[in-house]
Amino acid sequence: MPALQLAAIRQLIAGVLYVGFFLYKGMPLPKGKEWIPVLVLSFLNFIMSNGLSTWGVKYISAGLGSIMGAIFPLWLVIIGLFVSKEKIPQKALIGLLLGFAGVCVIFYEHLQDFFIPDFRFGIILSLIATWTWAFATLYTKKQAARFNPYFSLGLQMLISGICLYTFTSLTGNTIPVTKIPWESWASIAYLILFGSLIAFICYLYALQNLPTEQASIYAYVNPMVAVLCGWLIFNEKVTIFITVGGLVTLLGVYLVNKAFKGVPASEQPETEGI
Repeated sequence: MPALQLAAIRQLIAGVLYVGFFLYKGMPLPKGKEWIPVLVLSFLNFIMSNGLSTWGVKYISAGLGSIMGAIFPLWLVIIGLFVSKEKIPQKALIGLLLGFAGVCVIFYEHLQDFFIPDFRFGIILSLIATWTWAFATLYTKKQAARFNPYFSLGLQMLISGICLYTFTSLTGNTIPVTKIPWESWASIAYLILFGSLIAFICYLYALQNLPTEQASIYAYVNPMVAVLCGWLIFNEKVTIFITVGGLVTLLGVYLVNKAFKGVPASEQPETEGI
């Protein structure tokens, strides 16, 4: 099935589940200006970031997609250079750079994919997705206290799901729902349960309780989990590059955690103007 249609169905169903739960609990809908961050984050988080990243991997290799995804924490650093009043701890900066370097080592065979002309469109889509995700993360950090962030998350998914499905339908980038095979529905169900419901709740909780840069290092852990699952489930080889890259990534993650150890979220570097 088309990638954008998959993203739209995933977000639509997850959004219905989220919103349905909170409405059942008697949570009131946003009022007036409370809709502004919901709409902004719906566009940044899901229409652009999730939508474009899902669409982008259609045109690039999985390894290159992992490298592109690992750029996200670095965008936070770059944005912080222009808008943050406080500097990121040097140890954290070194850790973020090491984490990205480790991911590049793990997928070193795919570094040359950057120069394949056929991959350019996918690279651009993936790059925009990481950029919008970084801005969305910073914006979420600032807006979380103004309206229930978990209810907002559901509304974002519901709105973006409707928008993406409308777009895919108007552009003919869909297949009939009745022709979607059960394997695809099983994949969508997995993405909804683990990728939309559980993962986003955990990430939002992390953003509320950890410095933004510390929460962002999940982007370095994801590829390592994927490699580990490939080894456990598909008996894929663990090469010396994967081992060395994994150790470098873990060192980077350790340094970031060490830099922010004992620093409450309320005392982390504030990012103005987001």
